[in-house]
Amino acid sequence: MKTYRIYQVDSFTKDKFHGNPAGVVPNADGLTEEQMQRIARELNNSETAIMFSP
Repeated sequence: MKTYRIYQVDSFTKDKFHGNPAGVVPNADGLTEEQMQRIARELNNSETAIMFSP
């Protein structure tokens, strides 16, 4: 089973827990559409970026 790192970043600010929160999943190769939707739902942010290898 592959392990994925999931981050929450705060954009448009220099302070933690301010600005606009967004989820980021780097190297998401292998995730199904359902898994990606579950991650986004769990993070509960208006935006979640899921990145794949080129």
